[in-house]
Amino acid sequence: MNHFSSDEIRPRRRGLKALIGLLASAALTAALMAVASPASAQSSPTGVDVSNWQGSINWTSVKNAGIDFAYIKATEGTSYRDPRFDDNYPGAYYAGVIRGAYHFARPSYSSGSTQANFFASNGGAWSADNLTLPGAVDLEAPPSGARCYGLSTTQMRNWISDFYNTYKSRTGRDVVIYTTASWWNSCTGSWTGMAAKSPLWVAHWGASSPALPAGWSNTTWTFWQYTSSGSVSGIAGNVDRDHFNGSQARLLALANNT
Repeated sequence: MNHFSSDEIRPRRRGLKALIGLLASAALTAALMAVASPASAQSSPTGVDVSNWQGSINWTSVKNAGIDFAYIKATEGTSYRDPRFDDNYPGAYYAGVIRGAYHFARPSYSSGSTQANFFASNGGAWSADNLTLPGAVDLEAPPSGARCYGLSTTQMRNWISDFYNTYKSRTGRDVVIYTTASWWNSCTGSWTGMAAKSPLWVAHWGASSPALPAGWSNTTWTFWQYTSSGSVSGIAGNVDRDHFNGSQARLLALANNT
């Protein structure tokens, strides 16, 4: 997320012990880093996802730190707009970071169509400009209340389909689905109906590879949020870190719908 008995050579023994200790510490550090930042995440495009909680962000520093892409919170439910979105979204663009917007879903508030329209009208739109990813819908348990928002698995599937169809009608793009395997499988009844449509952004922290929701496979997930405690120059405190499952050229192709 590592012999000698005479007084004359005791300093050498202490030096040897110190060296062994340093090597052991280095090995432990490398092992911990391997969990926090998987090898695959170090060889392909890397990203962050941010919201108002990260405070003011220096996007030039973020870009210079090697970050290729970012997802930025735009909206939640039917009325909330992230207060830092209007700074973060253009800030990432002008720094040369490929960015996309995301919507935190509240399926108990209103229909999928209503929330997709709200999202698309408040930052979630798309344009082919080499720097804009399709919007994402964040589907996870709420901070409080029913894990599945009080919806049956059939109702949740219908809500997601409603959001997807409306977003695609508005933007021409397939919405990216952010979720975890456990939430998706329990709240949609292990539904496989979106796997052929939506790119998957899966959250699974501290693992060497992500557990996947029903329908997606090791070759079909698109983004992986692999830690919530990363650090990046230009962002104060911890930040979610993400890995793209492909090359820089493939990331650009996703951005441009090519």
